[in-house]
Amino acid sequence: MVTVRIAVLLLAVSTSASAIAQSDPPVPASGSAQGDVSATIYTNDIALIQDIRRLDLPAGRTRQSFPDVSATIRPETVSLSAPDTTVVEQNFDYDLLTPSSLMEKAVGETITLVRTNPATGAETRERAKVLAVNGGVVLQIADHIEVLRDDGLPVRAIFDKIPTNLRARPTLSVTLASTRAGSRLATLSYLTRGLGWQADYVTLFDDKTGTIDVQGWITLRNATGTSFDSAKTLLVAGEVASDDDNQTFRPNRRPAPMRRAGTESANREQLGDFYLYPLKERTTIADKQTKQVSFLDVKGAKASAGYEYRNAWLGTQTEPQSAGSMLRFANSAAGGLGDALPAGTVRVYVRDQRGQPQFTGENRIEHTPQGSDISLRTGDAFDVKVLPVVEAHTRLSENHWRTTMRYTISNARAKPVVVDLIQAGLDWTWTDTRVQAESQKSERQNADSAVWHVTVPANGTAVVTASFDTRN
Repeated sequence: MVTVRIAVLLLAVSTSASAIAQSDPPVPASGSAQGDVSATIYTNDIALIQDIRRLDLPAGRTRQSFPDVSATIRPETVSLSAPDTTVVEQNFDYDLLTPSSLMEKAVGETITLVRTNPATGAETRERAKVLAVNGGVVLQIADHIEVLRDDGLPVRAIFDKIPTNLRARPTLSVTLASTRAGSRLATLSYLTRGLGWQADYVTLFDDKTGTIDVQGWITLRNATGTSFDSAKTLLVAGEVASDDDNQTFRPNRRPAPMRRAGTESANREQLGDFYLYPLKERTTIADKQTKQVSFLDVKGAKASAGYEYRNAWLGTQTEPQSAGSMLRFANSAAGGLGDALPAGTVRVYVRDQRGQPQFTGENRIEHTPQGSDISLRTGDAFDVKVLPVVEAHTRLSENHWRTTMRYTISNARAKPVVVDLIQAGLDWTWTDTRVQAESQKSERQNADSAVWHVTVPANGTAVVTASFDTRN
């Protein structure tokens, strides 16, 4: 028996395969060569596929094909194990059979052209040697050269055979050496790109009761070029390290910040530092398909709405700026959610006066441990504005400046609001900026920012003033 290269963490997930291999795999879907398929899917575009198939092997060396593997397989991660069998060589044939690939592989070969007379319907055949396929097909017919044009005339090409390295489906070819003849179960395991998942959350916020209803969905996406039929599916919340991560483009993310990281243990199965989300039933993950499965359904968790404005540096704005509309909640047990939240997009809805839920914004969260405080920015406020102004900037000595700021906060709503006013940019390189005086007490969030929790009356304004001393 042989087992070839696979990551230690993924081996831990695959330990259940030996138990599965004791009985025949289920009958695969029509047309599929797969056997009993298990898929362990991670959130950073990587998945472990385990496929248990029954093989009928002769004694000695034999070449065995495994069609219906992922077209985005990482061949260096393939592991094949079967009783009384060793692997001699393996090849992954991913050059798929298409009209263009068939013509490209026929360069240097002779094919038959069949032309149909549009007027009479009569067919004529002639042999042609394919010279080149570079933006078009160049043929040698008898003593002349011809270009096969796509001009709508009825011409078709007949090939004598299919090239051996073209496959109708992605296929793994393995040369095996068996010490005995007979039927046995073989477990094929490999890593693949193109199969991933993320969490999506639908959140209905009730401002009157200060609660949210949260529906969590697992969204599966398959872009592997292969369908996985009736697969046992296990989802892993966490991004495992991979040696080809630097080859994968990852767009910049702007996740919603955790105001406080949680310290509660979630009631979820874990593997090392990752949470596991097994699907209750087998599922078919079809190629080029998006599938959603519910994993969280919570009613009446505690939540509140608020506002936040961040002034990025000690500077003036010429016009009042909108404060951010914030939805704040905790995924603690006491808060009602009581679960670790996999990374994904939270979409927020609020009922209008007619009772109809309306979309009010969305933002992304990263993997969030249970017990965390989350502050989700859902958009810009219409009625709550902030105008920061530099009233004075004085040089007190060669390396000492004082900046006096005035922040005017306006509220056009018919009820008071609380705005978290954040002054950032207090920790520039080679400088130290501190609050020297202020009209109300601030909190220093970190070295770079201070925050004031400002109550603004209904249909009114509030003013905060502060002086900052900067030294270098």
